[in-house]
Amino acid sequence: MEKVSFTDPVDGEEVEFFVLEQTKINGCNYILVTEDEAEDCECYIMKENAESDDLESVYEMVEDDTELMAVAKVFAEMMDDVDIV
Repeated sequence: MEKVSFTDPVDGEEVEFFVLEQTKINGCNYILVTEDEAEDCECYIMKENAESDDLESVYEMVEDDTELMAVAKVFAEMMDDVDIV
């Protein structure tokens, strides 16, 4: 499983996540990540920030409830054995 690092914009601390799945919807890249490889753990949906001028991809947590539910549904369909609530 691929592991990626993110810098928390609030405190500047580096956090590592495991990428469970990725998809592109309406031209936007999304990744489904988790902090732990264990079963029954929390996962997060992150969206690539298209406005970033950095050479590396910049992702932000999806906070809009409508967008979050729509993308979660897509990930749930892609991963038959995973329950995304």
